[in-house]
Amino acid sequence: MSAQPDHAPVPPAPPAPAAAAQLLAQLRADNRARTWVPAFEQDWARALEDSRHSYSLSPLHDVVRTWQARIAAAPAVEAFLAGGCDDSDGVDLADVLGTRP
Repeated sequence: MSAQPDHAPVPPAPPAPAAAAQLLAQLRADNRARTWVPAFEQDWARALEDSRHSYSLSPLHDVVRTWQARIAAAPAVEAFLAGGCDDSDGVDLADVLGTRP
């Protein structure tokens, strides 16, 4: 009997080919563009370098998924902070999304 599961988890579907460009355009139009665009570009450059060494697009897909999640969560975060709630017990996004292998 094998100790391995008999099925492998299904990996998430890769983002669309133009997803990174669309995401960057969305970030540039956002009111947080001054801080978010350089952060995205830094993450993208690091993932691009990782992809060059690993011959895998997974690091680039991870950056797109992470930033899509940040943009999707931004309105809820703003509403939470605007409500005057205590955010000192926050959770790091990396803990929620997991880390890259």
